[in-house]
Order: sequence, then C-alpha cells, then structure tokens
Amino acid sequence: MARRLRPSVYISVDIEADGPIPGPYSMLSVGAAVAGRQDADAYEPADPEADTFYRELRPIGDTFDPEALAVSGLDREALFRDGADPVVALAEFSTWVREVSRGAQPVMCGYPASYDWTFLYWYLMRYTGASPFGHSGCMDMKTLYATKARLPLRAVAKGTMPRELLSRRRHTHHALDDAIEQAELFSNLMAWPGVAASGAE
Repeated sequence: MARRLRPSVYISVDIEADGPIPGPYSMLSVGAAVAGRQDADAYEPADPEADTFYRELRPIGDTFDPEALAVSGLDREALFRDGADPVVALAEFSTWVREVSRGAQPVMCGYPASYDWTFLYWYLMRYTGASPFGHSGCMDMKTLYATKARLPLRAVAKGTMPRELLSRRRHTHHALDDAIEQAELFSNLMAWPGVAASGAE
C-alpha cells in the first residue's frame, strides 16, 4: 500500500537587511504570506493577503552597508529603539508558520530564495534553536521558472518572464508587500505549464 504524501504549504517570505550576510549584518524586517497548498492531487492557491506576518527587528550590531540599508528605507536608529527583539520576533514567526501550515509541511519560497533563506534560517537557528521549515524546506522561484522555461538560471529575471506570470502589485522593498507580490508570482508559476520541449509532439 502506497504511503500517503503529506501536503506542503508554501509560504512566500521576503526579508530586508542592512548587508550581504547575517551575523555581521542585521535582518531588519521579515514579511511572509501563505501562497498556497499542494497535495498529491493539485496545487491550490491561497489569497496572499489572508494569512500574513510582518515584524521589524532591532539590529544585532553596529555594522551596516549604507547601500543595502537604502534599499529598504528603514531607519536603523528607530529600529534600535522600537524594533522587536529578534528572540521574540522569531519565536512569533515560528508559531505563525506552524499555525498556518497545520496538517502540512511548511515550505519557504522566495525570489530569489538564496538571500532571504540565508538570513531567515540563520536567525531562526540563532534565536529560537530550530526552524519550522527544517534545514532544507525552501523553494527558489527563479529555479522553478528556469526549469519550466527551459532557460539557464542566469538568464532569468522578472523582466524576461511572460507578463501573465507576474503580479500586478508593485515591488516596494517593504517586506510584507513583496512577500504578497511574490506569493502571487509563485502561484502563477505553479499553474504555468511551462515551455514545451523542442521537437515535442
């Protein structure tokens, strides 16, 4: 008898940080939105505004890259005063992930996942000791598109994607706005049949 597969819940995550790597630099905000759920039968998109999470975090050090900081427009001095303690914020995030993925395995998805996952996983392990996604529960939307479009990964950019795949929302560099936008992109990619192989019938 075949083992029944556990469903996956895909959670679009976007982070804003003040540098290229966690530890020396800080994650300043994290936004997340449930993109959809997949079982053995199909992928079911969710309303990306229905289940969301957002926190702004207190920086963990004094080092920052002015260019990276300028991308988000966040004020480090204000975050030192008013930002959430990473211990508290990451515990709240983990609880939220477990609640919205109850009965399924949570999978983080990002565009690109590599940067956001690096900060998110480091912060989860550093401040909570565990990740609700495990150590590998992440999917990169650029890779998903490259595979379906039959393109080299380095040829992929949002500007080269078919317009019908893209969200109509603006990319604002506010972590929650961008998580919601990218949740729509993810659901569109999951529904997209992709490009047929050359010479296929």
